[in-house]
Amino acid sequence: MSSLPLLPNSGPRLVGIARLASHSESVRQGHAVEYFTLPVRSLLNRATGMRMPFTWTINPYRGCEFACKYCYARYTHEFMELREPADFERKIYIKEHAAALLGQELGKVKPGEDIAIGTATDPYQPIEQKLEITRTILEELARHSGLELGMVTKSAMVVRDIDLLRAISERNRISVSFTVTTTDAQLARLLEPRAPRPDLRLEALGKLRAAGIPAGVNCAPVLPGITDSPAQLERVVRAAADAKATHIFANALFLKPCSAAVFLPFLEAHFPQLVANYEKRFKERAFLSPAYRKRISLMMARLRAKYGIVAESRWSDQNTVPSDRQMRLF
Repeated sequence: MSSLPLLPNSGPRLVGIARLASHSESVRQGHAVEYFTLPVRSLLNRATGMRMPFTWTINPYRGCEFACKYCYARYTHEFMELREPADFERKIYIKEHAAALLGQELGKVKPGEDIAIGTATDPYQPIEQKLEITRTILEELARHSGLELGMVTKSAMVVRDIDLLRAISERNRISVSFTVTTTDAQLARLLEPRAPRPDLRLEALGKLRAAGIPAGVNCAPVLPGITDSPAQLERVVRAAADAKATHIFANALFLKPCSAAVFLPFLEAHFPQLVANYEKRFKERAFLSPAYRKRISLMMARLRAKYGIVAESRWSDQNTVPSDRQMRLF
């Protein structure tokens, strides 16, 4: 396996994660995606964003092959001096020695502090089938007790690890949230080109629930004019209820400039009638208005009541966004 530097030797001196990325080695190339090993000093990172509903984060990878058009985490690659927005889905970094690092670090976690897995990149993207980095992390977590854990994914691959999720749940509290922005498979393919279909995610949710694992739906981001109608949101909630979801919550779109660089051209191509509206909404801020977020929150509360889903989520928060410092560490 030969070294394959991604960054030029000339220019300013690289430091931190950018320096580590520059020494990465190629693992596999194919499907217009490259995978690289990434030496890291830590796997468990403290969340420092505003009103974060969890204390610690774990991300086995940097970058995500699913290529979701709205992804807010694209700017994490900028900290490695990779500033082409598409690099986030084309250059995926695999964190080395993940489980060993985690085993050394879990002693920092105090009782009651939540650990979120998959906040900036999906822990079950395609390369996980081969490398099993996430599985080794779960194996390490299963050796501990008293942890508060949550995982977010768009992949049905999580069912592979039902045995570990059950083992973890015996001595810890864990839940899984499947991101489902829409039940419309054609629309999902436009928004999330390489992610598993929403029906496969919901089927996986049902399998986790049948195994006794708390699992629900993260309906996020809600996209104005695309996925936010009462009928569309109700279809997601009804499907979650049919799968016996323990919780469901929704968060509105968060659009940083690097994400807008991908999302706005996508709108121009597929929803040109919405471009002016989005440009106005996000002209001076990354968040949608408080009034919009409140409307979505109230709508979801009514739908949860209608379909008998008791919980929203202990992690739902309309302003849950990691700080730049935290995203640098992811």
